[in-house]
Amino acid sequence: MKLGIVTHRVIKGDGQGRVNYEVTWEAIRRGHHVSLLATQVDPELQQNDQVSWIHIPVKGMPMAFFRNIVFSWRSADWLRKHRWQLDLVKVNGAITSAPGDINAVHFVHSSWLRSPVHTWQQRRDLYGLYQWLYTALNANWEKKAFRQAKRVVAVSQKVAKDLIEIGVSPECIEVIVNGVDLQEFYPGDADRSRLGLPEGVTIALFVGDIQTPRKNLDTVLHALVQVPQLHLAVVGTTEGSPYLQLAAKLGLKERVHFLGYRRDVSEVMRGVDFFVFPSRYETFGLVVLEAMATGLPVITASTTAAVEIVTSESGIVLPDPDDTQALVQALSMLTSDACLRSQMGQAAIAIAQHHSWSRTAQNYVNLFEKLSESVRSVQEIGSGG
Repeated sequence: MKLGIVTHRVIKGDGQGRVNYEVTWEAIRRGHHVSLLATQVDPELQQNDQVSWIHIPVKGMPMAFFRNIVFSWRSADWLRKHRWQLDLVKVNGAITSAPGDINAVHFVHSSWLRSPVHTWQQRRDLYGLYQWLYTALNANWEKKAFRQAKRVVAVSQKVAKDLIEIGVSPECIEVIVNGVDLQEFYPGDADRSRLGLPEGVTIALFVGDIQTPRKNLDTVLHALVQVPQLHLAVVGTTEGSPYLQLAAKLGLKERVHFLGYRRDVSEVMRGVDFFVFPSRYETFGLVVLEAMATGLPVITASTTAAVEIVTSESGIVLPDPDDTQALVQALSMLTSDACLRSQMGQAAIAIAQHHSWSRTAQNYVNLFEKLSESVRSVQEIGSGG
């Protein structure tokens, strides 16, 4: 099979990029050839004989909006000229204006536009207006892209539901959950002092974009006030974040440890006691799965699609992400009961073991092969073969 993948990046350190990285390697292992229409590709893949990298440059373009448009035009132009060389083409959302056979969906912009925590609902300024326009245009382009695909892959049941709401036929939807790197995220101990964390105290961990209210660090901080024996480690870029000031205002400066952007998130996870992530809007929440693989009990909310894999034995799911008192109870429960944390951590590991990147990639390539065989059979019937 000759597979084409259209994506911005095919690298390990990126959400969609990691999926396509793993899918590419699985396709290679099965003897398929992969053409990558991408701006950035992992060096090892560039050197592989079964990979052709079609470089789609967008360097120098201001703002993601213009970079995406240029990428869409250039990738579509290549596909118009060379589509006959490929058996199947996999795309992500509205990444290209050319049709794709398989469209993998991590985010449905129509759903995000309706969310009460969309940037436009929080900021009625030029930046908020830009985000509204960006989302609205993507929502329109996505609908066309989904209609053109033979199969649409959703990363969660929530995304599948969002797709159905905008008219995608349920028969065309496959759900393939994102995976976790079990070689990177695994249980163990870490040197807290090296991580900048205090010894001898219970520490919860929050990881995410702390420049936006969507991830809901504000509710976590307000709840922390009522759990005085608990410390909180926060991983996320601090520049422009309002939450350092909020933590100080709430008298939490000694108990909240802002670690900034970290490349060693797995190591930080091994240095804490449990994970808290009550995001107000999340189409999956890979970081929840990574925490579970590390053996951490999780506290999350029903608005985070990762709850689809969280059981009552492995974590606590809040019905309302903004219910501060419910979060206080959950934090208090895990802070005071080390035995419960251990039991939940073991259950979390067992669940995460079923969601490796290897299994995710296998599910994708299984779908590609099945669809490719179906297309080939139709062509043979049509030609009288």
